[in-house]
Amino acid sequence: MNIDGLEVQVVRKPIKNMYLRIKPPNGEVVISAPRRMADRTIIDFVRGRRSWIDEHVRRMAEARRRSMDMGGLAGGSSPRPGRDGRSGGTGDCGTRNGKDGGDGLANDAGATPPTFDRTAIWTDERKARAAASINAQLPGLLAKWGPVVGRTPTHITLRVMTSRWGSCTPATGRIRLNLQLGLMEPRFLEYVLVHEMTHLWERGHGAGFQRRMSAYLPNWRQLRRELNRRVVL
Repeated sequence: MNIDGLEVQVVRKPIKNMYLRIKPPNGEVVISAPRRMADRTIIDFVRGRRSWIDEHVRRMAEARRRSMDMGGLAGGSSPRPGRDGRSGGTGDCGTRNGKDGGDGLANDAGATPPTFDRTAIWTDERKARAAASINAQLPGLLAKWGPVVGRTPTHITLRVMTSRWGSCTPATGRIRLNLQLGLMEPRFLEYVLVHEMTHLWERGHGAGFQRRMSAYLPNWRQLRRELNRRVVL
């Protein structure tokens, strides 16, 4: 359906109310509407929310443009053994699989043994699938959280990590994400991304970091506990 130049996908469902959704990464506008609802009602609904729709589509397009500028998004690279893809400097912060500074990101599941064969798990096909999943989610997440956090990464790299879910270098704005997040529930990718974006303001896991995380994502501690019961593969 075209409404004043805006393409809107209308999905009729056995529901009582109408719902509006902006789908990442391309900003498609989708309306879920009751089966018997008149087109005029849908048109009026969209027109009444046009400014909100335009703003969110614009943010999503901007996030998509930024993500395309970040060369590391398409698949990243594998880290050198034992480095977890971290930069050489001492300014890195991260979401660890285990204790992490004053914040204590405990992982009840523990780390994989040194003899664990990651090549059997991380086939090229699985890496590609995980990267595609993350890349599909990132534009929407950046559009959502960039305005909330107030800072966005300059570069995002996807990598297989051995003991971290993510890491960042605040001085450069670079963030690294564990490819495994692309094979997990979306809420974990969102949590790790917000965690690392918060490090663009706060280097450690002290009171300032925790205040920001509680303001941005009130249930972050629960998400942290859930995530760190998972084994990093």
